[in-house]
Amino acid sequence: MGVTIKSLGIDQLGLEERLTLVEEIWDSIAADSSAVPLTDAQRAELERRYAEDEANPDDVISWEKVKAFTLSRLGK
Repeated sequence: MGVTIKSLGIDQLGLEERLTLVEEIWDSIAADSSAVPLTDAQRAELERRYAEDEANPDDVISWEKVKAFTLSRLGK
């Protein structure tokens, strides 16, 4: 059997400790992002979005509007 959260004792950690560990693991993965290449579908979607942005540079929503919308959805 491979490495599991039980074999490493991670299941015994408190919530905050596990969240910190997840963040550290994610950061280590992100630091080596070349090890996780994009799929063809992901690359195509990024290229589509980039082309759309280039074709319509003024079709944007300001950060203020995005923030206000998000806060209203959260009831804040």
